[in-house]
Amino acid sequence: MTSRLEEPIEILLVEDNPGDVRLTEEAFKELPSETTIHVATDGDEALEFLSGKRSDDASASLPDLVLLDLNLPRMGGLEFLDTIQDDPKLTRMPVLVLTSSNAIEDVLESYELAANAYLTKPTDPDEYASMVEAVADFWFQRAALPPMPS
Repeated sequence: MTSRLEEPIEILLVEDNPGDVRLTEEAFKELPSETTIHVATDGDEALEFLSGKRSDDASASLPDLVLLDLNLPRMGGLEFLDTIQDDPKLTRMPVLVLTSSNAIEDVLESYELAANAYLTKPTDPDEYASMVEAVADFWFQRAALPPMPS
């Protein structure tokens, strides 16, 4: 299997904290791949982005990965997960919960709503970069993913 890190990567970051957005963007800039990060500040904005991607251009693809905070204004992360479960075109899209919550209820509910992984945000910027590197290594070099429906 060829490394997908050699291909452009598109990420949807659903995050309302500007500091965490900056840390994530900086960490992905360190990767050897061309990475485009789209930022949505809540679940509603993320759904609008995904809907727009599909309706604007029939050949447009969904993001390669969604990084989802749980604690968001308007539509939170768990509600976003619940909503995309009802859309057959979105259910195979890899979603990693990336949140400051380590509450067991949030972990359980995230997996019950088909999150692909649950990660707690590191507080140290170097640890943040290491986590992003590990995520990219796993999702774009090691994991085999099903094709996305068109």
